[in-house]
Amino acid sequence: MNPTPSQTVGPFYGFALPIPRGGDLAPPSDGGGITVHGYVYDGAGEPVPDALLEFWQADLSGSLRGAPGTLRRDPVSGTLLGRHGVDFTGFGRVPTDGDGRWTLRTLPPGTGYISVCVFARGLLHHLYTRIYFGQDAFLDSLPPERRRTLVPVEEREGVYRFDIHLQGEKETVFLDFG
Repeated sequence: MNPTPSQTVGPFYGFALPIPRGGDLAPPSDGGGITVHGYVYDGAGEPVPDALLEFWQADLSGSLRGAPGTLRRDPVSGTLLGRHGVDFTGFGRVPTDGDGRWTLRTLPPGTGYISVCVFARGLLHHLYTRIYFGQDAFLDSLPPERRRTLVPVEEREGVYRFDIHLQGEKETVFLDFG
């Protein structure tokens, strides 16, 4: 038998998967926090208003342990209320807004990068990429024009812009972990 063909992902995930304050991986009280923000663009260069991004990263020391159990639910309705706001989690889930924009508040990753998974309408499979904050052997193996798609632009101290282009001239480098 042939495998069943894939179906596009989303935009159904906008109803159940977003986490309130899902882009707050580190509590505001953690010193040295950074903000990473950007837009998701389609192949025509138009913003994607209903994408969902997942982020995984190490803490400052490079540990990937995270903080399981940081999500709170309403004890009556079971509705997800968001994080408790005390511990660094290492995981975030952020929808794009109506303009295709997303924002993440976190700590600089001890491994030098933040892993990103992109879900968007029209995709048959989600896409993986990374946001690199320093030199890396993988980055060094890429031509400069492709390398730039994995490195955020520092707008000011502690604030970085990282746009994701799903296709086209500025297409972000996507990774195959298969």
